[in-house]
Amino acid sequence: MTILDVNETNVDELGFFCYMSKRKSEGYKRKLAWVKERFKEGLRIKMLQLPDRGFIEYIPGEYAWRAINADGYMVIHCLWVVGKSKKQGYARALLQACVDDAKASGMKGVAMVTSEGNWLMSKKFLVKQGWETADTSPPFFTLLVKRFEDAPLPSFLGNWEEKAKMFGDDVTILRTDQCPYIVDAVDLAAKVTEDQGIPCKIEELSSSTELKEKSPSPFGVFGIVMDGCLLSYHYLLEKDLKPLLEARER
Repeated sequence: MTILDVNETNVDELGFFCYMSKRKSEGYKRKLAWVKERFKEGLRIKMLQLPDRGFIEYIPGEYAWRAINADGYMVIHCLWVVGKSKKQGYARALLQACVDDAKASGMKGVAMVTSEGNWLMSKKFLVKQGWETADTSPPFFTLLVKRFEDAPLPSFLGNWEEKAKMFGDDVTILRTDQCPYIVDAVDLAAKVTEDQGIPCKIEELSSSTELKEKSPSPFGVFGIVMDGCLLSYHYLLEKDLKPLLEARER
């Protein structure tokens, strides 16, 4: 196993793991531009060298694209190992590389938002590595942390319902470029909403500060809000989204 450091000097060549086979797609191009801007803020990406497949992306908490208070902590956006690389200890190795990096950078610890029942990291993996729960939030978010010192725990920002109400009636799709899959998620959500005859607008969260001020969920980088309530914080297929929109008329 070899772990590669992806940075501003080699990201055009190495990529950032996701959408590697779709480099001409809008999602890839938007994520690439986002990554290059985030390097200035301390973003770091470590990727397994092929044929192994996996990566970790993290950034200082002050610039994290999650709706959390985590100043002084390193915050993991994504940790993903796929295919035959699973169950080889690679996820632990990538996680440890991040922990070592955070210690060398003088951080208080490392934090990560987890969730059950979707593609986000499950808290079970981190608990097995000795991480502790810092905070919880509906419907099933847990903020896990590995502290290096007796520092205040990071926390979720909260006020989710109040933030959702800011977007008013009808449907608002919140988007960022932190994940290249968000382009497809936004396009699908907008199409299904418009097919249902519901007015829809797309709002771009262009900075981590704006995300923390407006996001109605801890995940932050994507969301669907309808009539002032959070409908979903993750990618929904048409068969899953359509019934939620139809329920509005009942």
